[in-house]
Amino acid sequence: MDTLRAHPLAAAGAAILAAVLIVAGLAWWLHARHFESTDDAFIDARIATISSQVSGTVTELAVTDNQEVEAGALLLKIDDRDYRTALAQAKAQVEQAAATVTNLADQIDAQNARIEQAKYQVTQAQAALTFAQQENARAQDLLAKQAGTQQTAQQTASNLRQAQSSLAAAQANEVAAEKQIAVLRSQRDTAIGQLDQARAVDSQAEINLARTEITAPVAGRATKISVAKGNYAQPGQALMMFVPGTMWVTANFKETELTHMRPGQPVDISIDAYPGRTFRGHVQSLQSGSGSVFSLLPAENATGNYVKVVQRVPVKIVFDSPPDVFIGPGMSVEPTVRVR
Repeated sequence: MDTLRAHPLAAAGAAILAAVLIVAGLAWWLHARHFESTDDAFIDARIATISSQVSGTVTELAVTDNQEVEAGALLLKIDDRDYRTALAQAKAQVEQAAATVTNLADQIDAQNARIEQAKYQVTQAQAALTFAQQENARAQDLLAKQAGTQQTAQQTASNLRQAQSSLAAAQANEVAAEKQIAVLRSQRDTAIGQLDQARAVDSQAEINLARTEITAPVAGRATKISVAKGNYAQPGQALMMFVPGTMWVTANFKETELTHMRPGQPVDISIDAYPGRTFRGHVQSLQSGSGSVFSLLPAENATGNYVKVVQRVPVKIVFDSPPDVFIGPGMSVEPTVRVR
């Protein structure tokens, strides 16, 4: 107390300084409570593995390491001579099968004409039989009345039997012609099935030929190229990695920092590679579960000794506009989300 009385100005300065520090600390706390930030964040993207779907020798490598390409741009080519030959054979089989179907269709038309002819022959035979029956009846009646000769009666009876046989033959011919239609239709259906199969083989051959040219799925960069011109590529073999141009930030916030975090909230993004610069973005979504749940060996809290650990939940943050600087997956960032 004596010291304070002896130095009143120093005491006043200390009091003012303490007050300023308290006010500054309170202001900082009031400001900071509106934001959540983390240094456990990085640039993320859906990296694709470019692999071959057909086998063959690589005849052209159209890109180099880290080259930027547009969607659909050629990445590499595989020797397509075998696949062009297979396609030509498939098309020839399609033409042959189509010709067989057409030929059978023409045969069916011709057979229908034969059926019509057979029906006409049956009609003729029926008319001839009717006439023969009438002639025979008259001859037999005359013979019974002794007005006709035995020879004439025998001749008309013979004519009647011949007419009956002719009608039976014509009817049998009509039945056979109609049954042949079923045979031809069955053959045509088989030929149509063979044509469909040939077309499927042709379609597969076209697909295989198209697969000899591997193109960029989206705009991005080719990287980690592991193949060279002259290498033999196998189906499923990884040839390079492809990083799409669309990237975002995956930030692993503590679960206690998510109380007021919602999609759409603005974010200031600092990228370690570019100190002093801030990029604008916003929260797009929060993962439905902590990161440990989706790990290869998720925690089993029901077994062993349980120790409570604050979990981290991945939050997807997208840029409001693409950064005008180079970024790549795995680069460290520090996002600051305004949650209030």
